[in-house]
Amino acid sequence: MDLFPLIAEPVFRVALDAPLRRLFDYLAPADTDPTQIRPGFRVRVPFGKQSIVGVVADIVVTSSVPANRLKRAHAVLDSESALDPVTLALVRWAADYYHHPIGEAFAAALPSALRAGAPLRATETRWHLLADAAAAMAQTPRLGPKQRALLAILQAQESIGEAELAADGTGYRDTLRGLSARGWVSQFQRELPPLAAALATVAQGHVLTAAQTLAVDDIRAHLGEFSPHLLHGVTGSGKTEVYLRVIEAVLARNEQALVLVPEIALTPQAIERFQARFSVPLAVLHSGMSDTERLAMWRAARSGAAPVIIGTRSAIFVPLARPGILIVDEEHDSSYKQQEGFRYSARDLALRRAQQHGIPVILGSATPALESLHQANIGRYRRISLPERTGAAGAPKLSLVDLRVHEERHGMATPSVAAITRHLNDGNQVLLYINRRGYAPTLFCPGCRWSAPCKACDARMTVHLKHHQLVCHHCGAQQPVPYACPLCATEVRPVGQGTERIEDGLDELFPRIPVVRIDRDTIHTRGQIEAALARVHSKEARLLVGTQMLTKGHDFPDVTLVVILNADQGLFGTDFRAAERLAQSIVQVAGRAGRADKPGEVLIQTACPDHPLLQRLLESGYTGFADAALAERAAAGWPPFSHLAVLRAEAATREQALLFLTEARDQTPLSDRGQVRLLGPAPAVMERRAGRFRAQLLVECAQRAPLHQLLARWLPLVEALPSARRVRWTLDVDPLEVS
Repeated sequence: MDLFPLIAEPVFRVALDAPLRRLFDYLAPADTDPTQIRPGFRVRVPFGKQSIVGVVADIVVTSSVPANRLKRAHAVLDSESALDPVTLALVRWAADYYHHPIGEAFAAALPSALRAGAPLRATETRWHLLADAAAAMAQTPRLGPKQRALLAILQAQESIGEAELAADGTGYRDTLRGLSARGWVSQFQRELPPLAAALATVAQGHVLTAAQTLAVDDIRAHLGEFSPHLLHGVTGSGKTEVYLRVIEAVLARNEQALVLVPEIALTPQAIERFQARFSVPLAVLHSGMSDTERLAMWRAARSGAAPVIIGTRSAIFVPLARPGILIVDEEHDSSYKQQEGFRYSARDLALRRAQQHGIPVILGSATPALESLHQANIGRYRRISLPERTGAAGAPKLSLVDLRVHEERHGMATPSVAAITRHLNDGNQVLLYINRRGYAPTLFCPGCRWSAPCKACDARMTVHLKHHQLVCHHCGAQQPVPYACPLCATEVRPVGQGTERIEDGLDELFPRIPVVRIDRDTIHTRGQIEAALARVHSKEARLLVGTQMLTKGHDFPDVTLVVILNADQGLFGTDFRAAERLAQSIVQVAGRAGRADKPGEVLIQTACPDHPLLQRLLESGYTGFADAALAERAAAGWPPFSHLAVLRAEAATREQALLFLTEARDQTPLSDRGQVRLLGPAPAVMERRAGRFRAQLLVECAQRAPLHQLLARWLPLVEALPSARRVRWTLDVDPLEVS
């Protein structure tokens, strides 16, 4: 890039929310002292025919744009940096590591209200009397009582806020509008001072086990320094209590704790536990909040007013005034990896951020990711084990139910129905897990073998009988359920089970026992998860049916039996992580059975009881499975023993997608071809989705650095391809799926 000679004033390199891998150069507004602007300031700038908000990323003295063509920013929105230096560095590092447009990375780090130009600090609307109002009032004797009263208030004090007027309860809003229309009063915005950090008082926690005590002492000993800890605790071993005890020490140091959870569904439970323990303001951030709520929480975290911050994936970018510790709960969960747009991993960024701050980070899970276990095995993470449950119940008993020899009714084998009856008769609750929502996976014609295809995807449509709809779970297409086959007019029937069908079966088998179903079809608005869990905890509902939403961190003290239906679904997946995901799901949902003093039982329905994965889980638990799986990964050269990136393309035709990827492969610099392997291009396992054809090119390298060096040199060449303009393409670094 050619640079023009030194420019007489600073040049501000601005990150804009655009799919371009570059910064844009601007000069300061004419009425602004450029020396007062710092990296992290938001500026409103001209961009094409628009005026948009960006973030100053760099300040330089040269530019690739001639001085006479450099545009000036329209306005500087801040008097201080919106992002602190560590968060700024984290965003820039993430954009570089994931090879993503830097402006989109900065956009992901800011609440949408700030991206639209909202004030950095909270403001309030206030009203004041204009200077010439008194003379005008003297010439207007006819005023209503409310107008006279309000004018008297405004004459007695410099200004009055809307909050004070609202507290009065006399409805002055219309009166203010009337006086404003006369030109007697005017409103203005005043910045509110940041809230002071509250002193924490701490409620008494549970008595720690010996293993918990060792874990807490180990982590506390590393406060104030970077130290990654892998907290591997079986379900029910008290990982959350370890978090709480460590946070006590962090708050005592007048520092903040950022706690990441994988799902919105887990935040109510986490909030309840933290509020019961700490009498401090909590900042909660997740995608289910309004823009106004999210901005308020972001401000509380940034100012330090909230000592504890709980959030889902995007909360990893929230600025902290006094960072003390980062905690990633259920660190194995795939929800931490963004699957579209800016494809970052919040778990991996937590490690990077903790290193930049010089603070500890805890990765907690009963089923750690194989990558995390490998890092612990080679000594990069401190591994802390909680091998036993805290109560007297002990680990649940796992058994296989062989579907080859036992009859099924409503998707439940005879031994499963008998066990459900027994546990219900003992006054306990039962959880049935099936990772498939809807009534049935497909609608089938026994006459001609037709099976309700989606017209836009290489997939079958799922039967949702309650709404009498066929729904594609990939593109969202819907159509009414036909009464007969459209090809041969034979009566069609649903085949297989989903959560809706299991719920109906339980209603038939146990008509007097209330059932609660928790999946994406029943939990889709705010408050529904809390209402469903309240029915469970009150024991109003004693039968629970659900998908993976039930496997993550929930504590059901009265659930003593878990039945895992259709466990074979993940045994033969095409992705190299399929076995890991299945093992994690089984262990996680099994951990819901038996807490405190109630022993638990787990039944796994399978037509493949001799499968090595199931046998390892039964014989040696998740640790035994993970050791064997890591050995297999090492032999095959898959992560964590290699590093991957996937270039994906989708187009209107198969040929366009494959042509782009073929041309992209041919652009690989010759100097890099000896260090990396390029596999493909090949169609995706589900080649057609939402009417477009998908394909991918896998890039593999034994070492991380050569892979990123290749990607940095390769992507500009890929972007320049004429075929790149005829497809939608994305790069996914450290992908969770490669099928």
